[in-house]
Amino acid sequence: MNISPELMSELYQQACEVELQAFKPGNVSVYADGHDMTVEDFRISAKVSAVALCNTDYSLGEKIYYAVKATREAVGCNTNLGILLLCAPLIEAIAIKSPEISLQQALNAVLTNTSLEDADWVFKAISLASPGGLGNADQADVSEKPTINLTEAMRLASSRDRIALQFVTNYQDIFDFALPIYYNGATKWCKQDWSALAVFVSLLCRFPDSHVERKYGSQYNGMIALKMTQLSEELSKAERPELTLPLLHSIDKAFKSQGLNPGTMADLTVATVFTVFLEETIKHRSF
Repeated sequence: MNISPELMSELYQQACEVELQAFKPGNVSVYADGHDMTVEDFRISAKVSAVALCNTDYSLGEKIYYAVKATREAVGCNTNLGILLLCAPLIEAIAIKSPEISLQQALNAVLTNTSLEDADWVFKAISLASPGGLGNADQADVSEKPTINLTEAMRLASSRDRIALQFVTNYQDIFDFALPIYYNGATKWCKQDWSALAVFVSLLCRFPDSHVERKYGSQYNGMIALKMTQLSEELSKAERPELTLPLLHSIDKAFKSQGLNPGTMADLTVATVFTVFLEETIKHRSF
């Protein structure tokens, strides 16, 4: 499907902005900075990374590497590796999508056909981004030259990283779980940012956050799930989601006082919103 690089860049940056507008406890948002990063860091990251991510001359791996490189040069830290890993295949999928197949089917074709070269570029991107808690692996260590394609490398990491898991489940968490949550929120509140928060909260109620686990193991999983369940219950009862702001501030403070940054679920939230925008664009163009 032909979506211009300019429109793709706009949709990607809009998805990043919606996620920043959502008050995700423990993460950077317009409500609160944290972890030595600011909202502006993330906005700059979205803008500079969009150039490489939407470059039609780049392969999947090149998109990710050069987007990480641009981000690192602009803000000097890792703000968006997970976002880029998730969004780049979606952009590739749009490029090969035809009217006869769904976006997820096109995505499956992309993920089924990743290359050794894609793995090489992504290994270099991960090493450059230096994500928190990244250690060594017995197989497919990113500090070494890959011997398998990108999807197979992600398969090896999938038991300990929820972003890697998406590569081998065809983004099941997004298409089967997160998208319905987003659309339900949008129907109820007609607000993109609060719909995105509903996605973030629902994911954390159901799954541990890989970024938190890499840094702290499983010691905080129960506490995080408990607080997210409490927040989910309050959101479900609220006619106006803004009524949950005092609770959101309290949880955000509690998480940040422990150094907890559920970044994996924030990345999945961006990818969910981006998928929504892509599906809406596809639907609009089908008429």
